[in-house]
Amino acid sequence: MNAAEVVNSLLEERFGVRRGEATDATVLRSLRLDSLALEELRVLIEERLDIDLEEVALTSRDTVGQLVAAIDGKVTA
Repeated sequence: MNAAEVVNSLLEERFGVRRGEATDATVLRSLRLDSLALEELRVLIEERLDIDLEEVALTSRDTVGQLVAAIDGKVTA
């Protein structure tokens, strides 16, 4: 499962985002993800992919694509 699949799967399973609603250009804030939800998403991603995203600065102004790129950077590092 690649980073985009993991993010979309978690958004659907845990945050009620319908499949296809989130594209690379979708701003996380528009998915109703506040700072607490973003932290939960970060932890879920870390657990699922066994990576550390602690140094990734993630805000509700970022896009799904930016999140996926940050994850890809960690997975390939």
